[in-house]
This record gives sequence, C-alpha cells and structure tokens, in this order.
Amino acid sequence: QVQLVESGGGLVQPGGSLRLSCEASRIIFSLSPMGWYRQAPGKQREFVAVITSGGGTNYARPVEGRFTISRDNAKNTVYLQMSNLKPEDTAVYYCVTGTYWGQGTQVTVSS
Repeated sequence: QVQLVESGGGLVQPGGSLRLSCEASRIIFSLSPMGWYRQAPGKQREFVAVITSGGGTNYARPVEGRFTISRDNAKNTVYLQMSNLKPEDTAVYYCVTGTYWGQGTQVTVSS
C-alpha cells in the first residue's frame, strides 16, 4: 500500500532539461532515504541518485554534475532535476525507497 508516483518524464532534445517528481504516500517520508534508478532498453536497472533523510546526496558517475536530487518533506516529494541531457540518459526512471518502487516515467533524449 506504499505508493510512489513519478511524473515529469517526456521527450527532450540533447542538451535540454527535465525535472522528475516522485510523490510518496503511506511512508514516514521525512525519515526515508529516497532514490532514483533508471533502466534503458536491453540494460539492467542502474542507480542514478540518492538523498538521505538528512539531505545528503550521492550520484552515479554518468550523471554527476548534470543531475540534482532534492526533497521537499512538506510535500512528501523527491525531485530529480536533469540538465544537459544526453541520448544515453534515455530510460525509464524509477523512484525508490527501501523495498518500494514506483511505476516509472519515460525519459527520451533524442533529436
């Protein structure tokens, strides 16, 4: 019954930006580390970014310097701001906390 709902995906040109959102319910959001993973066609799901309950962040090497994860505890929402997008960023992006996963949102980077 934990619910994680992603939004904000879409089609963007290389070099463009998108902001993904994940709204959580039925968890103690302020105490929960929140993360983003992604899965491209034919590839394994890979870690993208994580933010701790205290606001500390870590990023995967391919996105470091381009993506920013943040959270708004008042809205039970975690964000992924993606800048300077590359075709290699094309994937379904998933929000995760603990053992719980959202349904994913598609990000396509193409000219």
